[in-house]
Amino acid sequence: MAAIGGIHDDRSVSSIRVLVVEDYEPFRRFVCSTLDKIPGLHVVGVASDGLEGVQKAEELQPDLVLLDIGLPTLNGIEAGRRIRTLSPKSKIIFVTQESSPDVVQEVLSLGALGYVVKARAGSELLAAVEEVREGRLVCKAFPL
Repeated sequence: MAAIGGIHDDRSVSSIRVLVVEDYEPFRRFVCSTLDKIPGLHVVGVASDGLEGVQKAEELQPDLVLLDIGLPTLNGIEAGRRIRTLSPKSKIIFVTQESSPDVVQEVLSLGALGYVVKARAGSELLAAVEEVREGRLVCKAFPL
């Protein structure tokens, strides 16, 4: 991405379409406003439960899905499995309160490329999105 006089020039960057799946509305708003800070990233859909997230992922075929684990109707791990099947090109980053090593291993083994603990999302979410956007695996599951 070229910067011209401090202004980002998005013409050379393809747009990244993002689906945010989060049941807690204030945190969902925070995630969306945080993503707005990345040029070329566009939130194309939001969902407040796992089943709705799966349906929107199938419909929208987003490039990136930010997914909570503790979701109503269908937990995020199962939603992630279904999204991997129905929207196989979507990259998944889990943004959740869970930080158990077993849970982290499970979501990474299902094909997620990123994992960020909610308590650290303010300082780590943008970097995690950039790393996953570039095809790198990122796991910010444990406090330093």
